[in-house]
Amino acid sequence: MSGRLENKTALITGAARGIGLEFAKSYVLEGARVCIADIDIDRARDQAEKLGECAYAVHLDVRDQRSIDTAVDNAISRFGQIDILVNNAALFSAAPIVEIERSDFQTLIDVNVSGPLFMMQAVAKHMIEQNVKGKIINMASQAGRRGEPLVAVYCAT
Repeated sequence: MSGRLENKTALITGAARGIGLEFAKSYVLEGARVCIADIDIDRARDQAEKLGECAYAVHLDVRDQRSIDTAVDNAISRFGQIDILVNNAALFSAAPIVEIERSDFQTLIDVNVSGPLFMMQAVAKHMIEQNVKGKIINMASQAGRRGEPLVAVYCAT
């Protein structure tokens, strides 16, 4: 690859599988150091080990501010700074609107809406303090553009 991300560090949420893991793999190929942040720390560690020295796993539950702060601090302790944040962690839930429980609704809001906001806040504070001209990437689903049966709350988030 081109090495476009040489000497850059990316913190990627929801990176133990799926799209987040593919971000991590491609960033490593471009020369970046990656922090694989995920609620499934065992899987995150396994993936980081496969990627080698340039990857590091941290536990992250985006519903919890202490977890957010700890993950960001651990990434900075390991790699010195964060140049790129990829907000990828998300939950999907399918249910008819008349059956959605308030607790399920709140969990989707906490993960899909509040999580990215407070991740941006935590990382941006460090970027400003360290004078890092970084990038923040917020993933979204095409489901947000139009409603779909059984996934009204997911579409809204």
